[in-house]
Amino acid sequence: MRRALLLAGLLAALVAPAAAQAPPNWSEDEIRAVGRHGPWPPPAVRDPSNRVSGTPAGIALGEHLFNDPRLSGDGRMSCATCHQAGRDWSDGQPKGIGTVPLDRRTPSLWNVGYGHWFGWDGAGDSLWAQSIRPIVDPREMANAAARVGRLLREDGQLACGYRRAFGVSPGADDEQLLVDAAKALAAFQETLVSPRTAFDDFRDALVGGDRQAMARYGASEQRGLRFFVEAGNCSTCHFGPRFTNGEFGDVGIPFFVRPGEVDSGRLGGLARLFDSPFNLLGRYNDDTTGASARRTRHVQRLHANFGEFRVPGLRQVGRAGAYMHNGSVGTLEEVVRHYSEVSPDRLHSDGTPLVRPLGMSPQQSTDLVAFLRSLDAEPPPRPAPPPLCP
Repeated sequence: MRRALLLAGLLAALVAPAAAQAPPNWSEDEIRAVGRHGPWPPPAVRDPSNRVSGTPAGIALGEHLFNDPRLSGDGRMSCATCHQAGRDWSDGQPKGIGTVPLDRRTPSLWNVGYGHWFGWDGAGDSLWAQSIRPIVDPREMANAAARVGRLLREDGQLACGYRRAFGVSPGADDEQLLVDAAKALAAFQETLVSPRTAFDDFRDALVGGDRQAMARYGASEQRGLRFFVEAGNCSTCHFGPRFTNGEFGDVGIPFFVRPGEVDSGRLGGLARLFDSPFNLLGRYNDDTTGASARRTRHVQRLHANFGEFRVPGLRQVGRAGAYMHNGSVGTLEEVVRHYSEVSPDRLHSDGTPLVRPLGMSPQQSTDLVAFLRSLDAEPPPRPAPPPLCP
């Protein structure tokens, strides 16, 4: 009897590690859940509120402006200073330039054109409106509409690029030219679509039933993916091909910036949105149908929004330099540990609870990190921007 028990224990010890290394058998429901995270890449975006969205001339003008330091008041900072192509369209730093007093991280611009709220707090309801904010913010580029208008009128190449994009020469209305510069910037940013990844190949193989192709995706990554869509319920917020629902949540990151100062997140963002003359309810919206303004018109500012921040997409997540809206978490492993151990007491009491402690085992944590890293890929080299007026 004792020998049988010892043998059974030995067999269990041998089988358990083998089972832990095996990829999962996927059920039909799980296949459908994974399938919702693709295909990738999605169709090109077209913003009806921006008349140069998706146009080659608008994109070209936007790329030149994005890299032009003259768009800042002192001529030393461009959009590319903080959103660097070689750092996945961010700066790799825990805190962005000019984010005091809020101390926020510079978000990546990958796939930004597919969103409908912009900034960590959603203070922008269009990508072009969001692009205006850093240009005129005295803590960042510290420019003004008059200087932007003068640049577009007086620089021969930019003036030519403007005519090609907008069909007219840059006029005397400086605020309109500021908006148009931002719309060109948005048209360029809409082209920043992250590359396909190992996950995308596996997702397509899984949906198509190609077992040979499925086998190229690691067992740890597959187990992490299953945890992501099933036990972890991560897809509730990190939904769809971009791995984000584009909305806001409180995930237990402290909103105290320093003693006596807080970052109210979405609550403050909505106040700034409605105060902005550049929101989609204003005169600069190019969508004559009014459909693009519907979301802004119906959103409500509630105290439950306090401490909520935008749910980021997870593509290229393993390449980030820091995590969370305030850069307070240094590694992807620490992010997973946060969600494994998060205390419900850290959540704002008026909000909707979106997270719970997942209580992951070391193996589950390792697998989840492996899956998240499979959403990364090395982007191809970017060609030099074409001349505005050959």
